[in-house]
Amino acid sequence: MATVCALSGELPQVPVVSRKSGNVYEKRLIEAYISENGTEPTTGASLTTEDLLDIQGSHTVRPRPPELTSIPALLGAFQQEWDALALEVFTLQQNLAQTRQELSTALYQQDAAVRVIARLTQERDAAREALKNINVGAPAQNGDAMHVDSAPLPESILEKIDTTQAGLMKTRRKRPVPAEWATADNISLFKPVTSLDTPCAEGTFLDVRKSDNTALIGGKRGGAYTVQPSNGSLNAVVSEAESVTAGVWVGSRIAIATANGKVKIVEDGQEVASFGAHSASVSDLALHPSGDILASVSSDGTYALYDVESNRLLTQVQASSELTCTSFHPDGNLLAAGGRNGQLQIFDVKSGSVGGVYELEGPAKAIAFSENGTWLATASEGSTNVSIWDLRKTGAEGLIHTLSTDHSVESLDWDYTAQYLLIGGSAGITVKQYTKATKLWSEILKAGISSGSVGWGDSAQSIFSLDDKGAVGVLSIA
Repeated sequence: MATVCALSGELPQVPVVSRKSGNVYEKRLIEAYISENGTEPTTGASLTTEDLLDIQGSHTVRPRPPELTSIPALLGAFQQEWDALALEVFTLQQNLAQTRQELSTALYQQDAAVRVIARLTQERDAAREALKNINVGAPAQNGDAMHVDSAPLPESILEKIDTTQAGLMKTRRKRPVPAEWATADNISLFKPVTSLDTPCAEGTFLDVRKSDNTALIGGKRGGAYTVQPSNGSLNAVVSEAESVTAGVWVGSRIAIATANGKVKIVEDGQEVASFGAHSASVSDLALHPSGDILASVSSDGTYALYDVESNRLLTQVQASSELTCTSFHPDGNLLAAGGRNGQLQIFDVKSGSVGGVYELEGPAKAIAFSENGTWLATASEGSTNVSIWDLRKTGAEGLIHTLSTDHSVESLDWDYTAQYLLIGGSAGITVKQYTKATKLWSEILKAGISSGSVGWGDSAQSIFSLDDKGAVGVLSIA
């Protein structure tokens, strides 16, 4: 019985059979397929020409069907073929039009998706940039404000604060004035003796290490440096390209704050720790009397405490407004923070709670605790006055004295004996003395030297100053 080809559906002229499937093929068709694909068309299995067997059969030519033996019959067959071809072409045209429509829709959706992704990416980048510059402390337009949940301090830190407070309270009030300490007559004779230019443009802070009279300075456009004016030594702490807003000595190490909200610890010229607790510029730094706890305040409206012994963030506390300056109480149990809203808040270091609020003349510019532990000196932005507050009293009753100067006040620094208050300003340096016996204030020094930041040298035998051009000056007895 004759079998048709599995590919053409016609009786094969030279039939072959597949060893693997048993299907019959026209030899020329299956060999062409194998050479192109290497598989069997019906099963998809691998197939070679060696797997084909020739079939011996009759070569009798199949007669034409009766309907193709006359011209009318042929014309009818051709008509049927034409009709089938026309229908097939129509179907293909329909399918082509539908495919084009689907492709057009897919391209439109893809283009729309790309546009949406681009817009969302732009909005995301804008939100990230806004988040970097967000002011947490300022009230939001809709009345809502971001809030920072402060973490409790570890027991070891609480114990350290208590131990430091107890030890200092026992000795502070009975502390005698050292024999080598400068007298009022000495200070009244202070004159400029040294001036050293530095790259620290727009100086923002000055902190003097008393043990060797080495000054730490920094500026918005000049990085941070350590300076010894006596021998002209000048060493860079951070790059000049970095805007530095505050800095303090931490023993032999240095803590600096930057305008991008970072607080860094530097030792031997190498950065050993970096903190990013704040979302806005850090305004000021203060070191705890224990020497192991650092505080930072920021324009994001929070202050943060760090353990500089283990280089870790301890807690972050929300204040009522942007914070501009800070200082630890001499006993280490309180932290004063001045705000842009003109309020001075006194925080309990251990709990983070507010223990007192004092209203200033304007945005807080500088604050400094006296060593007697009961007084706090403050200055407001643009003011020529210094307010002296008694911490044993609250509110307006705490203001016990106002010291007047002839220049705007930029910085304050009490000496170790709580006798002398150093006042630096854009147009001069002033030293006020409080005499305990008479309970009176007097002005013992006035120098017409521009100074944005000032600090006492060792034993109050000298005064360091930093002006807005980056010059470090020293005043002492010539």
